[in-house]
Amino acid sequence: MSIKEAREVLAIEEQGLAAVRESIGEEFNQAVETILSCPSRVVITGIGKSGIIGQKISATLNSTGTPSFFLHPVEAVHGDLGMVAASDVVIAISYSGETAELNGLLVSLKKRGTRIIAMTGGKESSLARASDVMLNIHIPREACPLGLAPTASTTATLAMGDALAVVLLRRKQFQPEDFRENHPGGSLGERLKVNVSEVMLKGEAIPSVTQGTPLLKAVEVLNRENLGAVLIVDEGRKVTGIITDGDVRRAIAEGKAPGSVKVEELMTECPVTIPDSMQAVDALSIMQQYEITILPIVGADEKLIGILHLHDLLGKGEFRFLV
Repeated sequence: MSIKEAREVLAIEEQGLAAVRESIGEEFNQAVETILSCPSRVVITGIGKSGIIGQKISATLNSTGTPSFFLHPVEAVHGDLGMVAASDVVIAISYSGETAELNGLLVSLKKRGTRIIAMTGGKESSLARASDVMLNIHIPREACPLGLAPTASTTATLAMGDALAVVLLRRKQFQPEDFRENHPGGSLGERLKVNVSEVMLKGEAIPSVTQGTPLLKAVEVLNRENLGAVLIVDEGRKVTGIITDGDVRRAIAEGKAPGSVKVEELMTECPVTIPDSMQAVDALSIMQQYEITILPIVGADEKLIGILHLHDLLGKGEFRFLV
């Protein structure tokens, strides 16, 4: 019985989406052009379930290249209205179009000349009349058998918001690299598509010493930067070797005094290096191939410009982006 009821709910939701799809007309183009011509931000507002859906629409717009924020109608009339500029575009959401708190806010917005796009199922509602553009989200019926809980209507509203975001994305020629810039904490697969130059450590954060440096000094750098290795470079900043903390432990175990040993005596010569143009996913593959956790990054002239640690790629499920 439960399976049948669940399928009925989904069927009603599908009917609602189909109805909204068929109702889309020229007003959708008007809404898109209104947002594209906006020099500032898109403000989403709504209350209750419409407000929750509005927050999701705002988040989707932000991640796909359209700056946006959510404004609660009640908080707005108690001071947060100051967040809205006359140049902003407001998307007001109310299925009935007669939400008192929302319509009260629209009066103030209209006075300052803010353009308003309504998402409503009430074509003759107060919200529809107050808006510059109205997007019809009317559905045949709610999936709730009581006809009270917003179900199919909220699904339709969310889908209309997705339609706006995707069309805007295409019109703005928003690219995958733009999406990744907005999602530095996204899935590992997406994060590994960046170039190593975007995630490498550079400048003073690179643990390096020049040839001829006493091992004791290299150990100090090793401890200070805490990456498990120190790079050895010549006077031209080209990488000639690498010393790991394991190398240091073995040297001490063999009775070598760090103060009397030069780095050349202990370093592994000609370590694997990669160019700064390489993608992070390829760097990870090289680490796996050679069973190493550190990769020096070199420029076109083979000079050291950065260092990449396995933790910068995998870490605790996050990518460290440097600016």
